[in-house]
Amino acid sequence: MAEEKNKKRKTVTITIPSIRSLTPILLIGSIGLAFLVGTLWQKVQNLESGGTRVTGTTSATGGNSQAAPPAAQTAGEVDPVTDSDYVKGNRNARIALIEYSDLECPFCQRFHPTAQQAVDEYPDDVMWVYRHFPLEQLHSKAPKQAEAVECAGKLAGNDGFWALTDKIFEVTPSNNGLDMDTLPDLAAGVGIDKSAFQTCLDSGEMAQKVSDDFQSGTKAGVTGTPGNILLDTKTGDSQLIPGAVPYPQLKQAIDAMLAKS
Repeated sequence: MAEEKNKKRKTVTITIPSIRSLTPILLIGSIGLAFLVGTLWQKVQNLESGGTRVTGTTSATGGNSQAAPPAAQTAGEVDPVTDSDYVKGNRNARIALIEYSDLECPFCQRFHPTAQQAVDEYPDDVMWVYRHFPLEQLHSKAPKQAEAVECAGKLAGNDGFWALTDKIFEVTPSNNGLDMDTLPDLAAGVGIDKSAFQTCLDSGEMAQKVSDDFQSGTKAGVTGTPGNILLDTKTGDSQLIPGAVPYPQLKQAIDAMLAKS
């Protein structure tokens, strides 16, 4: 009888995975979790600083961006305003508000009317200078959009450049949301010859100008967008004001610079 019971017994074997076999799974999970935490941290930093920054990465346009401090600071080597710059306001104004910008950056979009307000309220003392700083690793469409407004400037001068720049900021959802196929129609809508614009854009002839602006910004200490510099053309003093700062803060900096003899 005992033998029959033993025959009826079934042996159940439970295989427990070894720690070695679980290591790749745990490693992949750890990497994914670290990436998620890093992404969330970067988004929080961007929101707190009011600007778009790229930390420890190299832009395809050739510049290296590090973390930007939120407070104003003395700028690095700032290229002077020349006839090749696109300017709103009085070109002979003492204070140049030089903005290094990305057309797909939501913070640049937010700062755009702030800079316009400065020009409107200081018609004799402030000029707004626009230079390109497309963060291609975040906004892949931004460099080509920068070329587009440069084409507008080539074909229709200073007014054409600003007209298309204003229009893009008006219609883009930002963060790579603009349909690039609409660029020729946007250009035509602000009075630029559509065929000539398309030819210029397709040629890529403005890519070097965009890259030069990026390098100029890097040299001046710009690390994110909008990267704003106040330059006193009388004294040579400069101040770097990163991020989409509110108008009262910008106004305070302008007044302080104007108060210097």
